[in-house]
Amino acid sequence: MAKRILIIEDDPAVLRAMSYMLEKEGYEVLTAMNGLEGLTKAKGENPDLLILDVMLPGIDGFEICHRLRAESQTAQLPILMLSAKGQAADKSMGLQVGANEYLTKPVERLVLLGKVEALLAAKK
Repeated sequence: MAKRILIIEDDPAVLRAMSYMLEKEGYEVLTAMNGLEGLTKAKGENPDLLILDVMLPGIDGFEICHRLRAESQTAQLPILMLSAKGQAADKSMGLQVGANEYLTKPVERLVLLGKVEALLAAKK
């Protein structure tokens, strides 16, 4: 059965590109374009991995990550943060609130796929 990846990203072009790339690799992709929708899907759709943008309308990625880590149902969900915010403080904050990985946009296809595969393998 295909691994389910939830992408929470508010930029339609980035969302389409990542969805296409992951679907081409055989993953089932779920999407959300804002924080609240993403939080709801993360809890209700039982994804195997979450790719999370930091700057989102409504609830930002840091808060989403913090909330997911606080709930037993989603506490172990692998979270890959992906953001244009590349400062060391941003990366540190992402890891502090519970992200497993933090990548800065734009991210190379092979780097992203490598991180996705590593996080899914570690989850087993």
